[in-house]
Order: sequence, then structure tokens, then C-alpha cells
Amino acid sequence: MSVHFKNTCETANAMRGMTVKRATAYLKNVISNKECVPFRKFRGGIGRCAQARVLKTTIGRWPEKSAKYLLNLLQNAVSNAEYTGLDYELLYVYHIQVNAAPLVRRRTYRAHGVINPYMGHPCHMEIVLAETEAITHH
Repeated sequence: MSVHFKNTCETANAMRGMTVKRATAYLKNVISNKECVPFRKFRGGIGRCAQARVLKTTIGRWPEKSAKYLLNLLQNAVSNAEYTGLDYELLYVYHIQVNAAPLVRRRTYRAHGVINPYMGHPCHMEIVLAETEAITHH
């Protein structure tokens, strides 16, 4: 996918383990800047935001494009799960993984005849949903 690897990786890490309903709401809130994505690994040069304090960190952003792609992938996984007979209310994000794809090489033309690389950093995404077991109290 042609989205930034680092932004998508942090967004995926934030939604790991969430229920599908909560993950959908979270991604929509990220798109509308109501909740931030905490940046824990790739945090160089990223500013602080007040919304990150809820998530026990100070550094966060709102990677809109990554959130849109992950929301689309999540909705696709939900429709596949419902087709196989799984219950929507019990689904949660069991596994989510983002891998770096091969770099997209372009060129940018600079002063004095210099040509520099202009690299894109796309990624591959995968998601696995599972049903939670019903909690029984004895």
C-alpha cells in the first residue's frame, strides 16, 4: 500500500487487541482528530500533543491516510468473518502486522545539476480477527 510504513506501524500497534467495534470507532476518531495515535517506536522529531496523555505517553499524531487504509482493511476483514459465520459482537483484533515494502524510487532535480533520490516507504498490512470466548462466572 502506498502509505507511510512508520505511521501505519504505530497506528496498527495502537489498535492491537481492541474489539472490532472499538477499533472502528478509534480509527474514525483518528481521522477526525478526536483521538491521537501514540508514537512509541518511531518518535524522532515528532511533537507532543495533549491527547496522548490519556495513552500514558506525550508523543502522538493523527496519521489520517494510514487510519483510512487500516479502516478499509478492517471492514474487509469483518465482512470476511461474517461470511464465514463469526459473530460481529465477539470479534477482536487478534493479530495485526505491518511490514515494510520495497522502496519506491523517484528523483528530484536540485540546483547546479544535482539529482537526489526521492524515496517512498510503502508497506504491507495484514490483520486477523478472532472471536473472544464468553466469560463464564462460577
